[in-house]
Formats: sequence, C-alpha cells, structure tokens
Amino acid sequence: MGIRTRLTEELGITVPILSAPMGFVAGGKLAAAVTAAGGLGVIGGGYGDADWLDREFAAAGNARVGCGFITWSLAEQPELLAHVLAHEPAVLMLSFGDPSPFAQAIRAARSQLICQVQTIAHTRAALACGADIIVAQGSEAGGHGAMRATLTLVPEVADLLARESPATLLVAAGGIADGRGLAASLMLGADGVMLGSRLWATPECLIHPNHQRAALDSDGDGTIRQTAADIARGYEWPEEFTGRVLRTSFVISWHGREAEHRAAAEAARPAYLAAVAQGRTEASGVFVGEAIGLMRGVSPVAEIIARMTEEAEVLLRERGPALVT
Repeated sequence: MGIRTRLTEELGITVPILSAPMGFVAGGKLAAAVTAAGGLGVIGGGYGDADWLDREFAAAGNARVGCGFITWSLAEQPELLAHVLAHEPAVLMLSFGDPSPFAQAIRAARSQLICQVQTIAHTRAALACGADIIVAQGSEAGGHGAMRATLTLVPEVADLLARESPATLLVAAGGIADGRGLAASLMLGADGVMLGSRLWATPECLIHPNHQRAALDSDGDGTIRQTAADIARGYEWPEEFTGRVLRTSFVISWHGREAEHRAAAEAARPAYLAAVAQGRTEASGVFVGEAIGLMRGVSPVAEIIARMTEEAEVLLRERGPALVT
C-alpha cells in the first residue's frame, strides 16, 4: 500500500527514505540506486573534491540525486558550491557548521536546502537561514555527530517545528536500519528517515568489503565515538563533534592519547591511508554506527529499502491498532 508522508509528497518520491551523504563512500552508484528504489539518493561531497564529485555525478547517470557537504570544510573552498549546483542536485545538504553563507545560492539554484542538526541550537540556526528540511541526527549514527540521542532529539525538534515553522519537514537519522526504525521515526514526528550505516553495507557503496564484513561480525557495542580517525587523516574537526567508528586495534591504541597521536600522525599518514584503502580493518578507523547490531549482511539497496518499507507498513497497519484496546 505504501507510506505517504509530507516528505514523499514534497520530493516526489514513493518511500520516505533519503540516503546519508557519507563522505568518500556515498557515490553516484549508491545514490542512483536509492532513487531507483523509490527514495532519494544523496552523494557525499564530504570535504570537497571537484574531480571526485564530477565522476560520481556521472556515475549517477540521469538519476535524480542530491549532494551533501561538511559545512565547515565547504567554507574553506566555497567555490565548490557553485560547481555542484551546476549539476542541478535535487537537494543540497549541509552538516556541521553555519549554513547561512550558502543558503541564498542554494535557493537561487532551486535545490531544496537540507540542514542536518544535532542540537536545538543547530535547529534554530537552520530555521533562521530558511532550511526546507531538517535532519535531526542522533549520536547513534556512524561518522560524525554530537551527544543527543535520536529517541529524544527527533520529537523535541518535531515539537519546535510544530510551534515555530510547521512547513519545515523533519527527517530522523541515527541508528535506523529496519522497518522498526522507520515506523518509530514516523511516530516520533518525523516525515521520513535518512539511512547511513544500513546503506553502507551494500555492494553499491564505495567501501572495501573487508570493512563491511568486520562491521557485520560485530554489534552496536563494537563502536566508539572518538577522534583518532580524524587525527590520522589530518582533519581538524570542531570540538563539539566526534566520529563513531568500529572499535579496532588502531582506534583503541590511540583513543585518549590525542596529543601524542597528533605529534605522530603526519609521518604515519601514508601507511594509515593505505591500510584503509586495502581493507586492513584493524589498522583503520572505519566509520559506521550502532545500527550494525541490527544488520545481518551486505544486501543490494533495492532489497534493503523494499524490506524496510514493507516491515514499517506492517507495523503501522497491524501492530499499532493491535496494541490499542
């Protein structure tokens, strides 16, 4: 029967699912597959590489997709925004920084502005610059985030939007990997969900299969919020954000030794980047979320989205009424 929400109607999609713009791994093939399955795929612009972005938009073919940037990094090379907007993305998502310098250009290009937020203060800043869609991201998510949990952040943001900006759409993110998470998010007041880790474990994702296997052999307890992976790569993130990764030997060896790690990181960087590229998981920082405990294998995007939607439909149609006497 399908799930119709304000998000599906606004974006012209058939399932209320967006893919997370995971840096370096959410390429055009993944984004196109999400769109083909009824959602909207979003390419991970990450720290910004014009050549990589051109290749991945080409890989998406004629599919209607969006793109997302790490906002503080985009501010260091703002010319990339016009470069990406020339590809006519359906949505442009900004995360982890002040979106206001870029909002006018995004609106002028007729892309929908999505702002990912981790706090109520972030939400107010996103509303002030005219965000069309808010993604409320809980700390369960893989990759970078803050401290609030999805279960409380999403309804608090929903209440704020209802009071102050009822036309703004809300998407939940963080720890959502199956139909239960989709159905629960809708009950919390979201208009849809954004999937990261669940779509990371797909053949369409640009990630080494060894990293996928290691994550799927672990569980939600096998992740940790840390800064070791960023130090190793040479990225200086704002202090309020940490990254959730697998609890590998590399991460544990440096966690809590940040000053020492910074002193050693530059010389070790080539070896570290090689380990990541070659799939040597224990020598890497692998960004993935607590949702790995809900995932049982690497599956094609189309199967994941169809199964998740079907599970959510059953829960919303059957379990909810069965619980009410």
